[in-house]
Amino acid sequence: MAEKILIVEDEKELAEILGEYLKVEGYEVILAEDGREGIALLSRYRPDLVILDIMLPKMDGMEVCRKIRASHELPIIMLSAKSGEMDKVICLGIGADDYVTKPFSPLELVARVKAHLRRAVKSTKEAEKERLVLKKESYTAYADGQVLELTTKEFDMLYFLKSHENQVFSKEQLYESIWGVNEFGDISSVAVYIRRLREKLRGHSMDYIKTVWGAGYKFFTEES
Repeated sequence: MAEKILIVEDEKELAEILGEYLKVEGYEVILAEDGREGIALLSRYRPDLVILDIMLPKMDGMEVCRKIRASHELPIIMLSAKSGEMDKVICLGIGADDYVTKPFSPLELVARVKAHLRRAVKSTKEAEKERLVLKKESYTAYADGQVLELTTKEFDMLYFLKSHENQVFSKEQLYESIWGVNEFGDISSVAVYIRRLREKLRGHSMDYIKTVWGAGYKFFTEES
């Protein structure tokens, strides 16, 4: 099956030229002319890579990038007529994988697409070797190679426990580590989040969070 590339670019002629170059290389191409359409087509087609212009109508490229990265782990190549270092830093900081300044060679962009897709495939294969993979930079969790849908706090708790494998933490210690001593809340939230995590992990036959009666909880696998 051909890998899918979503191009979100309001310069129609440029988008069509890029699309033709990519089609010659065997990719399936989806075109969007504004940010909102790009988000809609992302959910509909689930592309393998996104080429995203910064200056877009209805929703700018940076906001689109943030929304994509909040729920998807796929390569994003940003396009911009701006050559300033700060724009590049910002784009990479919000989750873009690459930044290309206009004008550019379509052949160079195709080469970058190929490189990012190769890395993405390699990363996915590596993730599949480990049953549970947590990526803190993008708040993405993989269970048996599939995305595990977690809230921010659920991810924080699972990441903390996994980072301290086999170490027992009381409810009080977990609350202070995840919520912080100054955040308003209820310590009973810890048990609620532990239960939610167990339910989600159990869906992948992972019983990694153990209760140590009278002490608290710990992360434990058969390999521990």
